[in-house]
Amino acid sequence: MSIITIIGAGMMGSAIGVPAADNGNEVRLVGTPLDSEIIRHAKQTGEHLTLKRQLPGTFRYFPFEDLDIALEQSELIVSAVSSFGVEWFAQNVLKKISNVLPILILTKGMYLEENGSLITYPEYYTRQFPDQEFSFNAVGGPCTSYELVDHDQTEVCFAGSDPLVLAGLREIFETDYYHVSTSTDLTGLEVAAAMKNAYALAVCMAVGLSEAANADGHPNYNSQAALFGQGVREIMRLLEIYGGGAENIVYAAGDMYVTIFGGRTRKLGILLGKGTGIHEAMEELKDVTLESAVIAERTAKAVRTLIAQGKASAEEFPLMVFLDQVINKGQQRVIPWSLFEVQAN
Repeated sequence: MSIITIIGAGMMGSAIGVPAADNGNEVRLVGTPLDSEIIRHAKQTGEHLTLKRQLPGTFRYFPFEDLDIALEQSELIVSAVSSFGVEWFAQNVLKKISNVLPILILTKGMYLEENGSLITYPEYYTRQFPDQEFSFNAVGGPCTSYELVDHDQTEVCFAGSDPLVLAGLREIFETDYYHVSTSTDLTGLEVAAAMKNAYALAVCMAVGLSEAANADGHPNYNSQAALFGQGVREIMRLLEIYGGGAENIVYAAGDMYVTIFGGRTRKLGILLGKGTGIHEAMEELKDVTLESAVIAERTAKAVRTLIAQGKASAEEFPLMVFLDQVINKGQQRVIPWSLFEVQAN
């Protein structure tokens, strides 16, 4: 049995504790300062407030004020903060952790530097603590939190630099419903996991276009598939630029597929597709954490920088250039369908 401390009591952080608990491990769920009500409710009822599901009876719950207690004898730290909490995690959690403990990062996204470059969260954390040797690992692949709690068959990948650490993580989490591949291509998996959010947002815009055009609510799938395919093409190019292996496109595509069928990204994309401006859409969804918009914004800025540096061309990223117009510049224009065409030489 291992002792696992999960920092962040949101839906995915709580959900990934389920297979670990099913394997007989001790799971300590620590809320961030924003999770106080979730932790209080779970302590009293055993139910997760937003997942609307019972968590295993062996879970232990801690408010953030009791982090030091939750860290005692812990053998694994899981970072389950959102992309908005990355700096907070570095300053409030990593400073307390021994660098001999492996850290599994659930946060999907990348960090935008002042020069317009994107780096992975493990790289960001490493730069913040250059004198420490943390073992950073990450999770990628298609997985919705509530379906994981429901034991739906799920295929993910854990990536890190040490195959032995990865094997240990796999032993902790793999069950007959949660299937874990491993990879030493940490950068590739992180790029794939981040980029799917931006391109899933684009696919969901096609859903909004369809709903606006069809009074009977009949969905159009050709347009959704066209944007899905273009998204895959552009993610493959980004993997190449950032040095990730092409095989990671499997995790990006799978995660993009599951993302477009529900949740926050879908809601935002549909609003944009119906013609709602980005600021109005964000205001309408102000009570929802919209990581896809942040990731799309960062990715678009990074692609713009790559183009300016001559490392990429606008012709390679017509969909991301379009998203840049919508997300960063507040412009709403027609999706450039013809620019997705590829001609034989």
